Amino acid sequence: MVSKVLASPTKYIQGAGELSRIKNHISRLNGPFLFIMGGFAYNNLKSIIEESFKDSNATIIFEKFGGECSGKEIDRLRTLYVSHNCTVVVGIGGGKTLDTAKGVSYFEGGPVISIPTIASTDAPTSAISVTYTEDHVFDGNLLLPRNPELVLVDTDVIMNAPVRFLVAGMGDALSTFYEARANAASDHENFAGGKSTKTSFALAKLCYEILIQDGLKAKWSVENKICSKELENIIEANIYLSGIGFESNGLACAHSIYNAMTVLPQCHQMYHGELVAFGAIVQLVLEKRPDVEIAEALNFCVSVGLPVTFSDLSELTLTDEDIMKVAVAACSPDSFMDSEPFKVTPDMIFSALMSADALGREFKKHHIVQ
Repeated sequence: MVSKVLASPTKYIQGAGELSRIKNHISRLNGPFLFIMGGFAYNNLKSIIEESFKDSNATIIFEKFGGECSGKEIDRLRTLYVSHNCTVVVGIGGGKTLDTAKGVSYFEGGPVISIPTIASTDAPTSAISVTYTEDHVFDGNLLLPRNPELVLVDTDVIMNAPVRFLVAGMGDALSTFYEARANAASDHENFAGGKSTKTSFALAKLCYEILIQDGLKAKWSVENKICSKELENIIEANIYLSGIGFESNGLACAHSIYNAMTVLPQCHQMYHGELVAFGAIVQLVLEKRPDVEIAEALNFCVSVGLPVTFSDLSELTLTDEDIMKVAVAACSPDSFMDSEPFKVTPDMIFSALMSADALGREFKKHHIVQ
């Protein structure tokens, strides 16, 4: 019998102004620390970290992230990590920055700390690093031996990020329950090396419930720079619940569609979670879910501004040939389509993609968001 396994970061801290207290949170790890920082973080948050460590003897090395979580970028940062005798890597930024920090941790064996500056993906909590080629085509996953030592979320930083990031995070989180359900039905193993637990499935379901209940109000909160209860809930759902939910339950069709969409250059301007949201609709269609469930997902996506049609994904027309490329790529051995509780073929995915687009167009034409 395969064991049940739930994976999670050692500690998750969320609150206003937490970045200013970073020394108190991580100094027990001693260092030296290599801080890998996204462009915004490097330009705007470095001084907050320096102020927190001003009375400390800790060695801190700041390095700006190169922009793509690729093998080349990870190797560049590993060289810095080794040359400065670092023992801890800290990622501060969006999902690619954090995945790159985790990539360094994977090869060098030290602990990693995740500090997201946006709530756009569930990357901060996981022991998985998603890598790409230099021209942004999905290249595979690195599976770390352990999850981040700490996930530190400063809600003031998240609140002041562009609202599109929060919405994209909701798109990523939307698939969590759908994909957990598929994995439970197929009895598939999760990323933690076992079967899902009742707890991890419950967290995935809670993630979905929070999105439906608080998603639109959280979007309004960011637009008006108000740190509301709903925004706090959505930040937790986007980062923690979705992170635990996907890693400890598994991925399926929705993320397979995301991976496959990266083969189309005309979709490269879309964020991860935006493509995943469309993939979630495709998954519901593929699984022949009830109309009321598909309508709820469409209503959520349209209300917060997530894509539900091909024209939402690209200003250029996506041809049948483009869609078939996606369908074939989504069924490749590197995808997660085998987590579905039935055999899936490219023709089935092509049909589901076309149907999802048609449903999205019809829904947007006739529905008034409540």
